[in-house]
Amino acid sequence: MISKPIADGIREGRITCQFRRWDEPRVKVGSTQVTSAGLVRFTRVVRVNDVERISDRSARAAGMKDAAALRKALAPKPNRKPSPRGSKGGDTIYRVTLEWAGEDPRLALREEIPSDAELADITARLARLDKRETGPWTREILEWIRDNPRVVSKELAALRRVELLPMKVDIRKLKALGLTISHDVGYELSPRGAAYLAHLDSAR
Repeated sequence: MISKPIADGIREGRITCQFRRWDEPRVKVGSTQVTSAGLVRFTRVVRVNDVERISDRSARAAGMKDAAALRKALAPKPNRKPSPRGSKGGDTIYRVTLEWAGEDPRLALREEIPSDAELADITARLARLDKRETGPWTREILEWIRDNPRVVSKELAALRRVELLPMKVDIRKLKALGLTISHDVGYELSPRGAAYLAHLDSAR
């Protein structure tokens, strides 16, 4: 995860690398990640064999005050249990060089009214998301957001009688398709999401 202050620094060019404690590299050179400040591209991943040789300059390039502060942040937590694959933590430190790669593509996508072909594609994608043991959920959340715009997520979860964190994960999946917009407080349908729901309503 890349925090908002770090993402903003990458966009501004002040931050050009990050250090991570992983069991193995979890990003690929050339790949990108969507952050709060737009797309970030990973340009190099190098194993750090000696953290004591990290310079103050490198630490500042990672958004830290100095090398001592960075080493403290990278120090393994006491009594930390071995982490399963894919979870946070690890035994090896990596330096990841990165750069800002452009605006979040979802910003433009959410403003686009879908064509007939795109409506069919969205329907197919949501059908795949709906295939889980608890049953379909995508349309219900879209309708809840339409009817309860900018309601704080905790209240929205209470209204829907679901757990907060899983609901936020679900909404992020819809956001990735350009259907919702996240605000500091709550959510609302994007023009694309509203058009999709209107399409569903007209098909009833």
